[in-house]
Amino acid sequence: MYNSVVWFKKDLRVHDHAALTAAVKRGRVCCIYIIEPSLWRSPDASTQHYEFTIESLRDLYVAIKRLGGQLHVVTGEALDVFQRLHALMPFDALYSHQETGNAPSYARDKAVGNWCRQQGITWHEPIQFGVVRRLHNRNLWQAAWEEHMQQDLLPAPTQINPLPLPWTEPRPLSAAALGIDPLNPPHRQKGGRTLGLEVLGDFLEIRSEQYRGGISSPLSAPTACSRISPYFTYGCISMREVVHAMVEVMDRESSRESRKSKGLRALMSRLYWHCHFIQKLESEPELEYQNVHRGYDGLREEDWNEAHFAALSEGRTGWPLVDACVLMLKDTGWINFRMRAMIVSTAAYPLWLHWRGVGQWLARHFLDYEPGIHWSQMQMQAGTTGINIPRIYNPIKQARDHDPNGVFVRRWIPALKKVPDTWLFEPWHLTSEMQQQFGIQAAHRLPTPVVDLEAATRESKRRLYDRRSDTDVKAGKKAIVEKHASRKRSGQTHTSSRRRVTSPTQTPPPTQHALDFS
Repeated sequence: MYNSVVWFKKDLRVHDHAALTAAVKRGRVCCIYIIEPSLWRSPDASTQHYEFTIESLRDLYVAIKRLGGQLHVVTGEALDVFQRLHALMPFDALYSHQETGNAPSYARDKAVGNWCRQQGITWHEPIQFGVVRRLHNRNLWQAAWEEHMQQDLLPAPTQINPLPLPWTEPRPLSAAALGIDPLNPPHRQKGGRTLGLEVLGDFLEIRSEQYRGGISSPLSAPTACSRISPYFTYGCISMREVVHAMVEVMDRESSRESRKSKGLRALMSRLYWHCHFIQKLESEPELEYQNVHRGYDGLREEDWNEAHFAALSEGRTGWPLVDACVLMLKDTGWINFRMRAMIVSTAAYPLWLHWRGVGQWLARHFLDYEPGIHWSQMQMQAGTTGINIPRIYNPIKQARDHDPNGVFVRRWIPALKKVPDTWLFEPWHLTSEMQQQFGIQAAHRLPTPVVDLEAATRESKRRLYDRRSDTDVKAGKKAIVEKHASRKRSGQTHTSSRRRVTSPTQTPPPTQHALDFS
C-alpha cells in the first residue's frame, strides 16, 4: 500500500478538495498542516491571520477525525519538516493544491519542489481556483476558468486510512511566541468552515437582495457584501462550491430580474475577477515588490514621508471619512471595496506614498488579504501598471456621496457627533470657539489635514502624467497589455443538467476591486 502526504495550506476543508480526494484513493494518508515561522514573520502577516487559521484548523481537525483520519499540525519550516518526515516515515507522493501566495511562500514551494525531485517524490498540485500555472497565452484563461467552475464538486472522502506522525508534536505556539505582528482586531470575523457556510447561506438566501446598490457605502456594505472573502482566502470553502450554490439559488428564482438574481449575477462576476487578478501574480510574481511597468521606477520611492504614513495608519489624516475607515479597519479587519480604494488613492496621491509600504500595512489589516488581488490592486490605484487609467478619489466628495448624513463618520469618530452636517466633512474650518460649542474638548482637538488636498492632488497628477507621457513609458505599455490585460469575453452561458456558469461580458471599471464580494 502506498504512503502519501496531504499538505494543507490555504485549503482548510475536506469538501471539494482535489488533493485529499486523490491521495485517499491511492492508499494511506498523512494529513499535515505546517506552521512556518518564517512565513508568519513576513511583513504582510499579522496575528489576526494566524488566529483565523488556528480557528479554521480546529474545524478541519474535527472533519478529518470524523472520516477516520488525523490532522497533524506541525511547527517548523516546510522543507525541514518534510525531510524529517521522509526519514522516519518514507512516502513517495505529496499532494497539495497549487498556491499563488507571497514571495516567501513562492520561494518555499520552489525549494520543496526541488527536494521532491531529488528524492523521487511525485508532488501532485491540482488547481484550487480558476488560475492557470504556466499560462502561455492570456486568451486561453477564460475558457479554463469556466471549465473548472463547471466541473462536478468533489464530495468529502467517506474514509481516510491514516498515517500517524512519527513523533510527538507539541501544541501550536501562540502568535506572540512566534513573533507575529500583534494586530488582531477585536471584532474580526472568526475562522472555520462551519461559520463560513453560515455566512454564505445567510447571504444566498437573504442578504443577496441588498448586494446591488448596497456594497459601495460603508453604511450598507457590512451586510450587503457577502462577507465570504476570508473563507476563500483560507480555503474553508471552495469557489466552485459557491458558484454551484449560487446557480442553484438563481434557478429557484422566478425571475432573472429579481433583486436576488441580480445580486447573485453581480457576485458571480466578482468571482471571475477574483481569479483574473490572482492570475496576474501567478504569471508575474515580481509585481508584489516591483512596478508592473518599470518605467514608473523612481516615481515615489525616494519621496517616502513617514509623517504622512503615520497620519494615515493612525487614522488622523484630517479627512473624516478616511480616518473613520481606518478606525473601522482596525476594529474589524474589514472595510468595503470602495473605501479600500479610497484609502489607497489617498495614500498614493495627496500623501504621495509608495504602494509597497502602504500595501504591507493594509495586508496586515485586511483579514481577507489575498496577495494576488492585493498587490495588483495596490498598483492599479497607484498608477504604476501602465495600462490602467488612474482613479483618484476625493475623500470629501466620497463622504458626501456615500455617507451624506454623516452616520458612518460620527460612529467611528465620536468627537464629531455634535458637529453639524455643514462642517462635518471639513471640520478644520471650525474655529476653536465653534469646536467648544459643538462639544469637542480641548484634549480632543481635531487634526487638520496633513496636506492641502487640492494642491497636493494637483501636484501628484502632474508628476504621474508627466511620467505617463514619456515616450519610453508609452512604448512599454504594449507588452503589459499582452501579458495582463483583460480580454473581451463572449458572455456565453454554459448549461448542463445541474448548473450554469456565466462569464461577465464587460470589463469592470478600473476602480473595481476583486474583493467586492467580501
